[in-house]
Amino acid sequence: MSGDGLAGLDTPRRTWVEEAWRHVTGDRLRELIIGLVDIPSPTGDEGPLATHIADTLKASGCGAAIQPLDDRQANAWARLSGDGTGPDLMLYAPIDTLTVGEESEDLPWIGPELRDDMRPRATVYDDLVTGLGASNPKGHAACVMMAAEAIALAGIPLTGDLVAAFGAGGMPTNARPVGTRLNTGQGVGCSFLLEQGVWTDYALIAKPGWTVSWDEVGLVWFEVTVRGTHTYVGSRHRLPYDNAIARAGEVARHLEEWFVAYADRYTDGTVAPQGIVSSVRGGWPRMAAVTPASCTLRVDLRISPDTTPMRAKREFAAALEAIRDKVPGLDVTAEMILAIPGTRTGPDSWIFRSAAAGWEAFEGREHEVVRGNSGATDANILRGRGIPTVRVGMPKVPEAEAPFEIDFARGMNTVSVRAMEKLTRHLIRTAVDTVTRSRDELHQLEGEAA
Repeated sequence: MSGDGLAGLDTPRRTWVEEAWRHVTGDRLRELIIGLVDIPSPTGDEGPLATHIADTLKASGCGAAIQPLDDRQANAWARLSGDGTGPDLMLYAPIDTLTVGEESEDLPWIGPELRDDMRPRATVYDDLVTGLGASNPKGHAACVMMAAEAIALAGIPLTGDLVAAFGAGGMPTNARPVGTRLNTGQGVGCSFLLEQGVWTDYALIAKPGWTVSWDEVGLVWFEVTVRGTHTYVGSRHRLPYDNAIARAGEVARHLEEWFVAYADRYTDGTVAPQGIVSSVRGGWPRMAAVTPASCTLRVDLRISPDTTPMRAKREFAAALEAIRDKVPGLDVTAEMILAIPGTRTGPDSWIFRSAAAGWEAFEGREHEVVRGNSGATDANILRGRGIPTVRVGMPKVPEAEAPFEIDFARGMNTVSVRAMEKLTRHLIRTAVDTVTRSRDELHQLEGEAA
């Protein structure tokens, strides 16, 4: 059973939400998402897309600006001002894509070739739009744009400010080969946005998953170095032989087994932190005749909100020690090279209660918690700075609704316009429910819930 999305609102807010919803159309959302997909925005090169977003919002009557991080990377944001008596709310979405959309950088790691959905070019299949990042993150960013535009056009009397923000560097990556700064991903745009004073009382981040998520994993990255002997194939049978690449394979196998037990130990609440060995580097590709003295592995280990990076570092070190005991003569060390703590927002927070009430109004049933999550987003940056934040998004397009198989990449690169409409309406409802109240009223409501 589904609802109309309005249950629980009083008469004035119901009227304001309905007025804003009248400006939400499938045609406009399709136009917005095509505009976003057709502008490449790999991590580190979001400047042109940020400019497009700001210009589009300005044309809709929103006060918008771009915020450069350097000559290539930029955020975009807009503000609808209230009268100053209410809380400020940020609707947030990242805008960079995980891959680039060019053979020179994506192949062969993404597959044998670039499909059409892996390129920054939108294709429309009736209700569906495909193209690089069409769902994650650009479909969600389009919903935030549409929500801000609709509320502006509706002329709703706001008490607090509504900020629509679009962050560069939201993907879990460091600089690409052509990058000039190492820190181009991992929430760098969101962090810069807050450092430069674009701050609110509450935040809602639009990222995949049709649920209201209040906590999520953080992550730590390790560089694991496995040492061996530099020698020549012609001397393998005459000199000491200890191949670092073969040793690294043994380490990777044992780590992959350890990750399973690790996830079982830390699965709690809505999170199930996972780990992977993500890359291997060692040896001279031009010279297959010799072995390298060392080989390195990269590891991404997700951590629960209750696990600090230092605790994870020590536990990972213990895991390597256990592997040494199993593999005689193994020389392996690890360095933690990146750390972002996991975070949570209490369920008594207004933003969770309002967003969950909206979800229930659309679905006509109690809010359904989705568990077993291991994805990290810029919500960790927002919460880590002290802003109560929840995440709401669209579900992956069902394979039955698509004319192609929905694998991981197509899940990121395919969006349903109908799902966009639903998410946009939810964003509008939550925003109106928040930035039309007084701060005293929300403090009282949160106090009663606690």
